[in-house]
Amino acid sequence: MKHPLLSLFLLFYPLLLTAQVGSHRNEFAVGVNGGYVLSNVGFVPKVTQTFHGGMTGGVSFRYISEKYFQTLCSIHAEINYVQAGWKEDIVNLQNEPVLNKNTGLAEEYSRTINYIQVPVFAHLAWGKEQRGFQFFFQAGPQFGYMLNESTQMNFELNQANVQDRANTETTQYKMPVEHKFDYGIVAGIGVEYSLPKVGHLLLDARYYFGLGNLYGDTKRDYFARSNLSNIQLRLSYLFDITTTTK
Repeated sequence: MKHPLLSLFLLFYPLLLTAQVGSHRNEFAVGVNGGYVLSNVGFVPKVTQTFHGGMTGGVSFRYISEKYFQTLCSIHAEINYVQAGWKEDIVNLQNEPVLNKNTGLAEEYSRTINYIQVPVFAHLAWGKEQRGFQFFFQAGPQFGYMLNESTQMNFELNQANVQDRANTETTQYKMPVEHKFDYGIVAGIGVEYSLPKVGHLLLDARYYFGLGNLYGDTKRDYFARSNLSNIQLRLSYLFDITTTTK
């Protein structure tokens, strides 16, 4: 589980070294961000799911240190509140919703897990530096800590219509999250529009793959894997604290 983080470091380390011969920058910006998150959990044994939708928001920090040829090199970090989790797709073998025999309603189950997440990106951008658009790619590690969790369901656990389900896995219903600390790799692309004395508006899409598990994964534990992953669409606004005179 350490190898993906090591590979990511080795990928960007040469860029950081070579950037030292570029044109120096000393630009620090802070701001706010917000967006929408689509999450699921990679359970083994499998739990059939659709995406769990949630909101996210936080504060952003960016330090631009170099311009190497046409590439602006910076470190971009955030502290975000994120509504993650999973939502189950409860269907029968004909891919039809399973009806609860007591309520007559299609059974629904989802778990919302609220996190504080801290991604730290190597941020590479190309385009207009002073006024106009840039395209950027960013990637790096992300760390998270679970604040709390909640369950949304429309049936009683002891009255679930398990017999009609295509996927009969229900062990997770009675299991609170065991590992509050989460970590993984996040990467994405986006566009930025800069306007002098106004600030920077960024729109990005990113994918997070968790390297940790929500539950224990030893031979004595039930789930061999239970890692969190999500897709995020995020809008950010940054304003400059320090800038480089060009």
